Amino acid sequence: MMGATRHVGADMSIAEVLERARAQGRRTLTEVESKQVLAEAGIAVVPARLATTPQEAVDAAREVGFPVVLKVVSPDIVHKTDVGGVRLGLQNAEEVARAFTEVVESARRHVPDARIEGVSVQAQAPAGIEVILGLSQDPQFGPVLMFGLGGILVEVLKDVSFRIVPITPRDAHQMVREIRAFPVLQGYRGQPPADLSALEAMLLRLSALAEAHPEVAELDLNPVFAYPQGAVAVDARIVLS
Repeated sequence: MMGATRHVGADMSIAEVLERARAQGRRTLTEVESKQVLAEAGIAVVPARLATTPQEAVDAAREVGFPVVLKVVSPDIVHKTDVGGVRLGLQNAEEVARAFTEVVESARRHVPDARIEGVSVQAQAPAGIEVILGLSQDPQFGPVLMFGLGGILVEVLKDVSFRIVPITPRDAHQMVREIRAFPVLQGYRGQPPADLSALEAMLLRLSALAEAHPEVAELDLNPVFAYPQGAVAVDARIVLS
């Protein structure tokens, strides 16, 4: 499903990706760049390829395999769905080419001054339990990790746990189990349970990334799909200090 997909910056180190953004006067990494940083940090992501034309999007979709997801790529647009910048479940080349034009035009209508670099193309991951992992900088304590249910639920329920970086394996273990919705991860009403050890490992790798790169001011993995075996970040955003 999610093979070794080539994507922008695939041969660049984390430091090089961050430095390139700063050299261009940007604090916000694109999704493609954010996923490159995370992959280099050992965090499972659905790889994203940057396409700047409808034909490039079609070529990328054929490489990763249908169905695919297209998302507008712009350092000036944070919430892509709010501007009509996301298309899911595209099944063939014709749908991809049409979606490329639609998401770019929709984004330009909503944010006329936005710098639009193209679209990201990625395989559509199978649905799993949606969780969110995040990182923010506290003025007093420094980098702080967050874990909770993902998708829109995190904004509605605010059911999250926090720890100051660096965290230990015990911290990761407790973070996953502290949220009120933990029974969902255990396999609620006959659903298969999530791979808790994979989520804990992801938290530990985020902690290590925060320690190694204090210039990362904000980081959101939302959603992360948690499966009975493994977990993968579907969307990602990194903001530099």
